[in-house]
Amino acid sequence: MDYDQNDAPNENEIPQQNDIPEQNHASSDIPPRPISSVVEHVYHRPPKKKRSIARIFFGILFTLSILANMFLFMMLIVMAIIVPGGKEGIFKEQTVTKGHSNNKIAIIRVDGIIDNQLSERVRTQFKAATEDAKVKAVILRIVSPGGTVSASDQIHHEITKFREKTNKPVVAFMQTVAASGGYYSAVACDEIIAEPTVITGSIGVIMNNFVVKELLEQKLGIKAVTIKSGPKKDWPSMFEETTDEQIEYLQQKLIGPAYDRFVKLIDEGRGDKLNKDQVLALADGSIYGADEACENKLIDEVGYLEDAVNAAQRLAGISSSRVFEYKQQFSISSILASENRSPLPLDRDSLSKLAMPQFLYLWDASWE
Repeated sequence: MDYDQNDAPNENEIPQQNDIPEQNHASSDIPPRPISSVVEHVYHRPPKKKRSIARIFFGILFTLSILANMFLFMMLIVMAIIVPGGKEGIFKEQTVTKGHSNNKIAIIRVDGIIDNQLSERVRTQFKAATEDAKVKAVILRIVSPGGTVSASDQIHHEITKFREKTNKPVVAFMQTVAASGGYYSAVACDEIIAEPTVITGSIGVIMNNFVVKELLEQKLGIKAVTIKSGPKKDWPSMFEETTDEQIEYLQQKLIGPAYDRFVKLIDEGRGDKLNKDQVLALADGSIYGADEACENKLIDEVGYLEDAVNAAQRLAGISSSRVFEYKQQFSISSILASENRSPLPLDRDSLSKLAMPQFLYLWDASWE
């Protein structure tokens, strides 16, 4: 039979579903052949790629890194709980000058503005020096323009108590600035030595407070209302202008008594070198350089740290000593706390301190 060559079936032609003969499903349990098997020679699924060795290695490394970080974090928490470094009063000794280990001279620093936190730190260090029988003398290293009346007086008290309880000498060593409350602390010591460039003096009391009446009323339209039991209850007030009567009252109640105490303690501490009239002549708030202070007998000697060490050894009756400073031990908890401390505290206590009048033994020019 003749037929056209074009009528021949194409071997690449895929039979359609309708062209596949139906199977007798009733006579057999074998399921019908799927269409996919018919087109298997046309479409092949690509084989799954094998995971590379590098990918497996970095996956393991990443997992180990996560586990290591979790372990370190847990260790930090444990150390913060059990390590006593964060407790106040736990110090280590950092050697300044090597010497006889049984003859130690402790350096206690008064650095910066004198406040309650600083006075507490000084107190704990004097306590440590009191309990250490090997400490034969203390050098009070002062770099401060002063601070609050209360905190300055607390440091003076701790020095006096240490000297009376242990019968051991304390030498004040002034650096840079040791004025007002800084000098107030120094006069409790047996001797005072100052570096040639030091600024000291500023004997007196100062009181500052803000007056925001005009700002509130004229700029912001806010009027403060104060209800008080008596006319002097809020003197001085930041919401009212300070009157001459208020100034006289504060001078009598606060400034005068604090000034008199300052003069009294200088007279007691420098009594063998200055009388009260001489102290009063110097106690007008003036500042003095080291040489002028030495001429006026506010200090005993102009020198450096080695001179202070020699003075401490002489007063303690020793010829060789190990000089050290107290340093706060490493504290995990203090680091965690510092990270949570706001750089601009606006809590109620901070705002209250800001509004409260400041009653200070302070060289104010160094603070402004």
